[in-house]
Amino acid sequence: MLAQGDLPALALDPAAIRLLGWALAGYVVFLLAISIYASGKVENEADYVVAGRRLPLFLAWGTLIATWFGAATMFAAAGAAREEGLSGVILDPFACAGTLVLAGIFFARPLWKMGLYTMADFYRVKYGPAAELVGACIQVPAYFSWVALQYTALAKILELYFGLPLVAGILVVAAVTLVYTLIGGMWSVTLTDTVQIVIALVGLVVLAAAALSDPRLGDGDPLRGLAAVFTRVAESHPEHLRLLPANPSLAVFLGWLGAWATGLFGNIPGQDLQQRVFAAKSPNTAMQACILAGVLYLAFGMIPVTLGLASLVTHPNGTLDPVGFLAGEYLSTGMLVVFVIAVMSMVVSTATSAVLAPATILGHNILARIPGLAGNGLQRDRICVVLVSLGGIALAMWGKSLMTLLDVALSIQLVALFVPVVMGIYGRPRGQLAAVLSMLLGFGGWLVTFTIEQFAGSLPAGLFTTITTVPSDFWGLGCGILGFVLGQMLSPSPVAGRASGQAVMPGSR
Repeated sequence: MLAQGDLPALALDPAAIRLLGWALAGYVVFLLAISIYASGKVENEADYVVAGRRLPLFLAWGTLIATWFGAATMFAAAGAAREEGLSGVILDPFACAGTLVLAGIFFARPLWKMGLYTMADFYRVKYGPAAELVGACIQVPAYFSWVALQYTALAKILELYFGLPLVAGILVVAAVTLVYTLIGGMWSVTLTDTVQIVIALVGLVVLAAAALSDPRLGDGDPLRGLAAVFTRVAESHPEHLRLLPANPSLAVFLGWLGAWATGLFGNIPGQDLQQRVFAAKSPNTAMQACILAGVLYLAFGMIPVTLGLASLVTHPNGTLDPVGFLAGEYLSTGMLVVFVIAVMSMVVSTATSAVLAPATILGHNILARIPGLAGNGLQRDRICVVLVSLGGIALAMWGKSLMTLLDVALSIQLVALFVPVVMGIYGRPRGQLAAVLSMLLGFGGWLVTFTIEQFAGSLPAGLFTTITTVPSDFWGLGCGILGFVLGQMLSPSPVAGRASGQAVMPGSR
């Protein structure tokens, strides 16, 4: 799960803007048509939340890669590669691709076999209702900044090209996203995701081919240009081809390891990832979809990284936004319009997943506990889609640093939720106290050390300096492990029936 960075200001003339407007209108109509078609497949909560557990491989991997491949993968990774080289893109695409592969190898099959709707269901089945509630209350708020980021990113496109005020753009984007997510749920999201990722990847490949054909690189041959990029960068900026920063201090090295840890493990408990595992038609399909999505994510994620490095060769005094700059430099007017639609496709596909994931947990695991709301799961989940959308709108209107909030949310998932997932699958939990203590101590340990990090400059040296040498994510993860061990020690006997792997619906406790 990734954020969207600032989108590029591509040079479009008035005629191109009119063409973009018509293309965008057609694009929205197309999405709504798919949603209406998808609504015919929705008869119950399982259809709405996990697509009836009927997704074939091409739809399962398509929605996985579309959810993860966002504008940040394209623009932020390219900018980081230009400025820092390969060491600046550890989190995305390297670690993020790795977590998909790890999910496929170690988690997809056992989680699919449990017949779950949400990751909070997992905590209930393996540990108990208290673990379910704590896990849900931790996870739902983590997604609101992600939703707000998508709304803001798309609204900025509308502001940039059509002069629509940002606030109005946020409302328009939220409304469109809400409508087609509300209508078809997971079926709608999956079908549109698959179409959108194809559009996005085609746009990216076209740009790469044009940029690498530059006379200063391939001279009309993009494959020769690809080889030239790494040869020329090795000559002029050899440090950019190092995965590990040169001569790192202990703090820098631990921060580097922290990026790997957050990327590889922080998203494993993510509802957006595992909801697609639950939706696959078989455990093998779930496994294969994750692995295939991870491999393809890395392959296509290396394209913007390569473009970032290429910009160092072709435009050494250029911009921090190499992809946007190169698009304006090499693409024709018509192709620029296609490229903008491709960018929007990436953000929209991520936005729908950002809305549906927390809405599912909120409805299925929290509101289902309220008398009068436990009966109609489909209606309850749709209400929660509206509630999450409204929360995302409110946070987007707030106008604060959403990127910071998102980074925090990802860290919280790692420190509070990863250990209970691993131990629930591969350990022998003795009771829900282990999971609850792991979640609370992991979050608490992270919160204390994260707060110290924020005020490190104004605190006396000594103990505080030592604490901040180790990233707060590692402190939190250590506390999470400690909490689980303590919980196991305080729960001497296994909980009967919790290890069966059969999902227990909220209303059937």
